Amino acid sequence: MTQNWTVNSWRNFPIKQQPTYDNQDLLKAVEKQLSSFPPLVSFDEIDKLKAELALVSQGKAFLLQGGDCAESFTEFSHDNLKGFFRTVMQMTIALMYGLNKPIVKVGRIAGQYAKPRSEGNETIGDITLPSYRGDIINSIEFEKNSRVADPQRLILSYFYSAASLNYLRSLALGGYGNLEKVNKWNEEFAHSLNSRKNTEEVIGEVNKILDFMRACGLDSKTIPQLTTASFFTSHEALLLNYEEAFTRQSKDNKKFYDLSAHMLWIGDRTRSPNEAHVEFMRGITNPIAFKVGPSISKDDLLKLLEVLNPENEAGRITLISRMGASKVEEILPPLVEAVKKSGHNVVWSCDPMHGNTIKSSNGYKTRKFDDILKEITSFFQVHKSIGTYAGGVHFEMTGQDVTECLGGNQQISEINLKDRYHTHCDPRLNSSQSVELAFMIAQDLANDIKK
Repeated sequence: MTQNWTVNSWRNFPIKQQPTYDNQDLLKAVEKQLSSFPPLVSFDEIDKLKAELALVSQGKAFLLQGGDCAESFTEFSHDNLKGFFRTVMQMTIALMYGLNKPIVKVGRIAGQYAKPRSEGNETIGDITLPSYRGDIINSIEFEKNSRVADPQRLILSYFYSAASLNYLRSLALGGYGNLEKVNKWNEEFAHSLNSRKNTEEVIGEVNKILDFMRACGLDSKTIPQLTTASFFTSHEALLLNYEEAFTRQSKDNKKFYDLSAHMLWIGDRTRSPNEAHVEFMRGITNPIAFKVGPSISKDDLLKLLEVLNPENEAGRITLISRMGASKVEEILPPLVEAVKKSGHNVVWSCDPMHGNTIKSSNGYKTRKFDDILKEITSFFQVHKSIGTYAGGVHFEMTGQDVTECLGGNQQISEINLKDRYHTHCDPRLNSSQSVELAFMIAQDLANDIKK
């Protein structure tokens, strides 16, 4: 994997989606400072996630990956982190019921501060400024100084990431997400639904388990398996100078790990095998993913698998399908067939968000709940017809009560979008929509298994 590879060999390759820093001396000083900071995650945690993803690739577990399109410094708060974790745990219980399998939980969080953009500049009226590329690079305010790429934001992002991860770990290990508590949250959620059919069965079954345990003299609040949760972080590895700063070699196995997150992915715009992002990612040991969109060919897909996972290691590669609800059944099957025939070990996951972005009549970028559900349903049907395993879902979501995506039980309409439209980039499912979607998927999966 690391033949002719070094931590900085990516710098010899063409690279896309990078900011232009005016002060190169300051940038180099920041990179040096970052490389002296403690890492955000550990070698052992990364190996643990890879082992869990290996189970997903074998059809023995399921991947739930979700979080902000782009995290922002202004939305960083105790309440938002707690709401996000609570939402993920509620979704987890629903999916566990539907699949009767462990759920591998990976957040798009604690590092998802950079975003690729379609255009390098943005024009409003007669003023043109550099595009907003995420809080790790510049600021969203449409003002000249705010849009300057600032190297100091790399350091700010590190500390925001560290604080987020520290608090999420305390929630995961401190009993906040214990089974009994999560099921109570789901009961509260069920009361808000117009139709409770998809939730009551799951909640009832979990309560039966808890009642049986109490009858046996067991306290669910003291059993580690029911009071703690494994939780991992991920982000798009877009700024490779940041990623390089946290790449360290393990003394145990001599392999290189990017310790900025447990899992990293390559976007649809930066997945060329002959460019810097693929070069960097082929040398690190982390589980990695890349987006599989409508523009990818079978040859491109197989080439990437060969470059990024030459040893065909289980748990190493996650393929994130993002086609659009109307294109899945046409474009996805040949790709799945090609991977199946090649024998590559992969996790297939569905991103039903990016291919279903539209603009509302009042100018808001949004997504429809029904389109998101349709893409997921089609994704599962494709894999079922081919005899492969649909191993995960990948959502842009938040634990907040925002109004950014249309539909769902709350019946958010275009008129409602302006009420609580807070995203710094793409529209996210709110907490209610995320949990509702998980229950709908769970019910479909449970019914499928019973057939």
